[in-house]
Amino acid sequence: MTRTVWRHVRLAFFLGGVGLHRLSAYRMDFVLGAGAFLIRVGLQTAVVGLVFRQIPALGGWSYHEVLFLMGFSLLPRGLDHLFTDQLWELGRKLVQRGEFYRYLIRPVDPLFALLSERFFHPDALGELAMGAFLVCWSGSAVGLDLTPLQWAVAPLLVLCGALIHASVKLLFASLSFWTVTSLPSMYAANQVSEFAVYPLDIYHSSLRALLTWVLPFAFTSYVPCVYLLTGSVGLVVWLPVVTAGALAVALTVWRRGVNAYEMTGS
Repeated sequence: MTRTVWRHVRLAFFLGGVGLHRLSAYRMDFVLGAGAFLIRVGLQTAVVGLVFRQIPALGGWSYHEVLFLMGFSLLPRGLDHLFTDQLWELGRKLVQRGEFYRYLIRPVDPLFALLSERFFHPDALGELAMGAFLVCWSGSAVGLDLTPLQWAVAPLLVLCGALIHASVKLLFASLSFWTVTSLPSMYAANQVSEFAVYPLDIYHSSLRALLTWVLPFAFTSYVPCVYLLTGSVGLVVWLPVVTAGALAVALTVWRRGVNAYEMTGS
């Protein structure tokens, strides 16, 4: 097992280098992708600013606290985007066009083979950079003073959030093994994740329950930010359990889908 893990680590670094080489070869793709993302985040920030011109707080959150939440939400999303964006191709076309078989004949795990085709997606670098900027700027504005424990836990909060994003994406992408294409459901789940950019306190209780326990995007941003901003443990103690559960469900559906896979023919 140790040799297998080490082999996959070496492959990941090699394929990551290939991804960086691809980035250097197609610089305009990165510029366009990052530019479009910056425009979207800029518009979101502007909308939040307009809202706070009319009200002093949003669900008990100040302007800079909401920006901190927005920035933090970009970090796990960007990390997920960096390594697992190839899952969109599974939901979009790989089963529909009968192309998934090529991952089954490679001498590595099929999921690793699938993800490795697009390690280091360049657009994600813009998400991570913008997220880090918003977190640092808004954190300074609210006078954020993290304890040593919070500093140590913060990277784990981001990692768990990224794994939750990846798990939800993998779950809905794997449905394509039965439905041939699952792009609409993947897109719907991605749209639901946008609600986690804002404080859950402003939503109806049914939507809060959906975002916390069904599609647990609240654990990718809102729950960690409450802990970092207030020091209140609250739901953050459930983060490892929710992350492990989301991964287990997604991997189970993935494995059953791979076992059920049949070429569609064309």
